[in-house]
Amino acid sequence: MNFALILFVALLATGGIWLFDALVTGKKRAADAKLPLLVDYAQSFFPVILAVFVLRSFLVEPFKIPSGSMLPTLEIGDFILVNKYQYGIRLPVINQKIIEIGQPRRGDVMVFRYPKDPSLDYIKRVVGLPGDKVEYRDKRLTINGKPVPMARAGEYHYVGSGLNYINGQTYKEKLGEREHTAMIQKEAPSVLPHQVDGDFPYRDNCTYNEQGFTCRVPQGYYFMMGDNRDASNDSRYWGFVPDQNIVGRAFMVWWNFGEFGRIGNFID
Repeated sequence: MNFALILFVALLATGGIWLFDALVTGKKRAADAKLPLLVDYAQSFFPVILAVFVLRSFLVEPFKIPSGSMLPTLEIGDFILVNKYQYGIRLPVINQKIIEIGQPRRGDVMVFRYPKDPSLDYIKRVVGLPGDKVEYRDKRLTINGKPVPMARAGEYHYVGSGLNYINGQTYKEKLGEREHTAMIQKEAPSVLPHQVDGDFPYRDNCTYNEQGFTCRVPQGYYFMMGDNRDASNDSRYWGFVPDQNIVGRAFMVWWNFGEFGRIGNFID
């Protein structure tokens, strides 16, 4: 569901009714006459819809985390806030950038429209920038020939799909200036080549084998991976994220019904 489009239509409808009444029908009504119910509703809701539309289109937009692909950074049920202007001002609905402000950096947690179905919003971590050579072999991430610094951090346990109990190993990983926690399952392969989409754009930029993959990120695109490396459907499988699909940078958990202690946590 495209909530931005729904808001835009509601904004046009309420604003149009209010304007038409002010310019046409309202001039024919007696000064002491009661407002028609439709006009009354339009005048009441238009300012509220306008405020919400501007806020979520240009400043901050809320999202809910539906899966465990970003564990342990983000948990299922986290409600997060996404900065909509850090990567540039975009027109609502069509998502066309009109003002350049900044670019995604390695290590940013970013919300974007899923390339295969732009009606879906995904959240992953930026691993590769345009022009980068990204390698992930034997559970070790390498960017432009340099291994990403990582240090063992501990263990993380959770219940996966099918009520399977997952015992993950966590590592402190540093991408650019940012340090975050990533998780792997030692017995799982780095990539499952048979699950890779064979025809995503710039598929020829990637090579796969049982040990992992190598991808060269094309200009205007980004390579995304989940922090829960072995339980994430990400760029390894469906390809690169184009700049026009970017929604914004996730920066804070603002609510979690099951764990109040997560409220207010900033996202590394």
